[in-house]
Amino acid sequence: MPVRDTAAFNEAIIDAVGDVACAFKPNLAFYEALGSAGIAALERTVQTIRDKAPGAVVIADAKRGDMRSSNVHYARALFDTWGFDAATVSGYLGGEALEPFLSYDDRGVFVLCKTSNPGARELQDLALSSGRRLFEEVASRAAEWNARGNVGLVVGATYPGDLAAVRNLCPDMPILLPGIGAQGGDLEASVSAGVDGAGRSLIVSSSRSVIYASSDPASFAEAAREAALDLRRRIHDALREEGKGW
Repeated sequence: MPVRDTAAFNEAIIDAVGDVACAFKPNLAFYEALGSAGIAALERTVQTIRDKAPGAVVIADAKRGDMRSSNVHYARALFDTWGFDAATVSGYLGGEALEPFLSYDDRGVFVLCKTSNPGARELQDLALSSGRRLFEEVASRAAEWNARGNVGLVVGATYPGDLAAVRNLCPDMPILLPGIGAQGGDLEASVSAGVDGAGRSLIVSSSRSVIYASSDPASFAEAAREAALDLRRRIHDALREEGKGW
């Protein structure tokens, strides 16, 4: 970071892009790695978003997933204690284990489906006896878990063909799309594959390419804003190409 104070850095980014971004997605691992000081910075960051970008959705990129009894407390921490609007979770233990998250019908639950990392295919592409790949089965099960209308999916922009398969299985569910920017995901192909029939329900996540657009302490926030504006322009251009523009 071009400045040492995590919360101050985040505040500058929020000031710069608060009127551009539809959501903010703190990755809890980076805060937890700093111990109690990191948790304090996380709490300050969430409050800053509430104060300066009150219309933005705040997503805890937590990737939580455990036994039901443990998930009760994970959900309380994320939704009650820290007040996140949504969280990323792992469905590996099944829908029954996720129920503590799903029971918060006013909060979003984004289930990991096809992640953006290079090794995602190792397990997520395994073929099942049904003929589906594992990530496709996860998408289908997530649609069943969506009885309260609060479930979405995490699908990486690094696999636009698989994103299209997920959208076909879940035509109306929101999709959180990591992998744009530093991970090299194809924005235009992902917008084409990932939006719903109305050209919506896709949250495009670009982290490092926005917040680290410059290492200059005097101009990093301005550079972040320019990067966010450019990303929004490219999204709108891609939507217009699909005939689904704003």
